[in-house]
Amino acid sequence: MKLYKLCLVAFACAWSAGAMAQWQWIDKDGRKVFSDRPPPLEIPEKDILRQPHQRIAPVAPVAPVADTQSAPSPAPKPAAASSAKGTDKLLEERKAKAEAEAEAAKAAKDKAAQEKLAADRAENCTRAKQAKASLDSGQLMKHTNAKGEQVFMDDASRAVERKRAQSVIDSDCKP
Repeated sequence: MKLYKLCLVAFACAWSAGAMAQWQWIDKDGRKVFSDRPPPLEIPEKDILRQPHQRIAPVAPVAPVADTQSAPSPAPKPAAASSAKGTDKLLEERKAKAEAEAEAAKAAKDKAAQEKLAADRAENCTRAKQAKASLDSGQLMKHTNAKGEQVFMDDASRAVERKRAQSVIDSDCKP
């Protein structure tokens, strides 16, 4: 009978060992939370009371009292900044990743705009070359005047249009 009770006590001790792997923290509403999972990232490290494999709550280091007549000491660092180093590293990594993604998106947008500009220039070049070839062929050509009437081009207007087509070719047909 004693062996049975000893096994039962050993089993109860082994069963309760899982409670040692518990997290304990204070949530945003001020309540103590017990869990087998770590707290959310928005919980500051100073509010984490217990972590697995830690028997007592972490104690904040006590700063030595400085002599008021000695040389001035540097200003102490804020406790939140020094206690949340793990969170700060994670936030910095996320911020760097977001900045890299923004840079990549901007680069892709710029590249797409440049490709569109290049395609537009190629199309303008093709149209200007076709227009110049038509003007150089000597065929009768019509154009619409300011009143909306169609009139045949004379030699002067043909020369002006040929000059305009050549300027478009010079500007847009560069390799």
